[in-house]
Amino acid sequence: MKKQIWALVSLFAVTLILLAACVSSDSVQQQANSAAQLLRLDYVSSIDNSNRQYFVYLPAGYQQNSDKKWPLMLFLHGNGERGNGLDELDYTLIHGPLYEAWVQKRDLPFIIVVPQLQMFEMGQVSYIANRSRADIPKRLTDGIPPRPDMFASIRPIAPAEPVSDMSAVPPLLPDGWEHAEQDLLAILQNVQASYNTDGSRLYLTGISYGGFGSWFMASKHPELFAAVAPVVGWGHPDLMPPIAQAQTPLWVFAAGRDSAVNKNYFYPGIETLRQLGHSEVRFSMLEQAEHDAWRQVYAGEDLYNWLQQQQLPVRPAVN
Repeated sequence: MKKQIWALVSLFAVTLILLAACVSSDSVQQQANSAAQLLRLDYVSSIDNSNRQYFVYLPAGYQQNSDKKWPLMLFLHGNGERGNGLDELDYTLIHGPLYEAWVQKRDLPFIIVVPQLQMFEMGQVSYIANRSRADIPKRLTDGIPPRPDMFASIRPIAPAEPVSDMSAVPPLLPDGWEHAEQDLLAILQNVQASYNTDGSRLYLTGISYGGFGSWFMASKHPELFAAVAPVVGWGHPDLMPPIAQAQTPLWVFAAGRDSAVNKNYFYPGIETLRQLGHSEVRFSMLEQAEHDAWRQVYAGEDLYNWLQQQQLPVRPAVN
């Protein structure tokens, strides 16, 4: 009799262990399904027919909400993060919303797309030639890494100087994102076709060279974007008419002590928008900041909250 009781007890214990293992396995699977993901997707560039990749960030909960349509954010990096789109793609993790979402583990409710611009001749620039993979931030298993300090500056905080004529100023920087226009459109088309995106909430933002690229793309394709946020990259007056006609919501950020981009050049484009009747423009001059004002912009909440309030009345298609 005692043997039978012990056999039943043992069987009961084994059953409990197996049930606990199943519950644990299910819990692990649920956590995996709800966690954020960072994907690398392949494409062939129309610029040089090279095989390249771009990042797609899927926010936490994406897998569990199969019916939800997520806002889509395209981020254009700055000059220092160019590369071959393969092993150098990780340099695009250094700055911007992807750094916030993936490295700092912030729960940003966007699908974030981050391509990488070709080097062209920019590999000769010292801050690109001398960069190191040690500069690439890592996503930690536990916790988050400390944020780097913002650039120090001895430049005084001073008012902007009036600029009345931009006719002799080129509208774009050399070898910029305008060369990747068709690549960007193809990438957006692929992501919109492959993932649960809300076509009425496609947002565009970029820093420095990517800020200039944001102005260019907004001018060429104003019907696509529910909102555009160029950061430390001014928009030339020549680019403004299509943006004003579409009444594309804008939030423009400049740095008051910027040593790389002339803050005076922001005003003519903003004023052109006003003269053209564009009423959906925000302009923030962060007077205390150096060129890396983007750290302050993307580390906050205001931009993300504002973006989520912007929506196109009709869902566009990427052509």
